[in-house]
Amino acid sequence: MKIFARSTLALGISLALVSAAQASDFADMDPVTLRLAHVVNEQDGFHIAAVKFQELVAERTEGAVSVDIYPNASLGDERTLLEGMQIGTVDMGVITNGPVANFVEEMAVFELPFLFPSPEAAYEVLDGPIGQELLDKLAEVNLKGLAYAERGFRNLTNSERPVRSPEDLNGLRIRVMENPVYTDTFRELGANAIPMAWTEALTAMQQGTIDGQENPVNVIHSFKLHETQDHMTLSRHTYAPALFVMGMPAWNQLPEAAQDVLVQAAQEAAEHERRVNAEMEAGQLEELRAAGMQIVDDADLEAFQAAVRPVYEKYGDQFGDYLPRILEALE
Repeated sequence: MKIFARSTLALGISLALVSAAQASDFADMDPVTLRLAHVVNEQDGFHIAAVKFQELVAERTEGAVSVDIYPNASLGDERTLLEGMQIGTVDMGVITNGPVANFVEEMAVFELPFLFPSPEAAYEVLDGPIGQELLDKLAEVNLKGLAYAERGFRNLTNSERPVRSPEDLNGLRIRVMENPVYTDTFRELGANAIPMAWTEALTAMQQGTIDGQENPVNVIHSFKLHETQDHMTLSRHTYAPALFVMGMPAWNQLPEAAQDVLVQAAQEAAEHERRVNAEMEAGQLEELRAAGMQIVDDADLEAFQAAVRPVYEKYGDQFGDYLPRILEALE
């Protein structure tokens, strides 16, 4: 009930801001087209979020701000996109949290393994003061954080064998995002963790140079990973946010009324994507099973949690007071 009340309050504030941004605010504005990029395909949640954002921005700015979407890593991988935003060659994107944490390391606190017990718990932290503080820190590296969409709870797939316990991971070559928390998490679980951009990982799975990867169900489904990965474990080992993020060069060229619209549109598009992901997951799992993927839904998650405790010991202090504040908020 508390989460629902908070969401209702946020919606009321959102509508008030939108009504404050009247069409007259944009009548004299020179039209602007923003280039929004992401690295996944048009069936993915990132694209669903981007399209919703595109629609809301066009509607609420009376067409003064339009958004062109570039999917499928057509403008580069996620690190390249973020670097492009910093210098103004890309305007904005929907970017997985892991690569963003290479620019503001405290962002990686959200990706500590088994931190969030449910999506709702994650949303309460991300949409609250802690999440906003971390969005604001992006300004220190010439980026503007708008809102948290989601990659979602991540699950393990591989081409070799069912994984029910950490011992089953021994020696498996598992692609992880280019983020030290992910790398150390899977090394503690016994895997050979290989940091790699997603575009390279797809080829590596096809060629058999890696055995597996970890991603949410929607990614596993939309990229047809059952064609190279015979096994999935519903480990839900990490909740991965994603960010609507802009480069400061693009942000600073916009009038305040347009900036307000972008922030609210990003939040609403993010919440839309979360709902769509939740609605689609059960059907996606059934389709993956029907396609022949063997899905383990009874893994020994307590053994996984015990195995990754050293990750908390290694990284807890580097996130300042964010980890204890998140744990307190989750109690």
